[in-house]
Amino acid sequence: MQRIAALIAGLLFGAGLALSGMVNPMKVVNFLDLFGTWDPTLIFVMGAGLAVTFIGYRLVLARPKPLYADAFSLPETALIDTRLIGGSVLFGLGWGLTGFCPGPAIASLVFGLWPSVLFVAAMAVGMIATKLIMRRASEGAPHVADG
Repeated sequence: MQRIAALIAGLLFGAGLALSGMVNPMKVVNFLDLFGTWDPTLIFVMGAGLAVTFIGYRLVLARPKPLYADAFSLPETALIDTRLIGGSVLFGLGWGLTGFCPGPAIASLVFGLWPSVLFVAAMAVGMIATKLIMRRASEGAPHVADG
């Protein structure tokens, strides 16, 4: 049942991205072009997403546990560190330069356009490379007991 719920949520999210135009990278690029072909409609998509998230978190976290899991999976820290800042900068640069972020890029694969496929492939390579780099960095990091 957990997989069916995840599939339905993913399909609903993808449909929302497609209906809002978020799968069109020019929609995002035009939103970011304040002094050119600015398209402010993305503000409404972001506002709706924030409203749904705000209400949804309150409703869901009021429950003792999720419907299809033993416990909630929430971030364990609120620390703002260099990894978070670096990731945010890379995300913003990628979003601004290409007009894609991960969700809309994956949703746009259904249209079979090569920019979507290229972006998702590059994103996958970047995720794998980051995982390998982080694993190597943690293996080579000094342990607390080593002093």
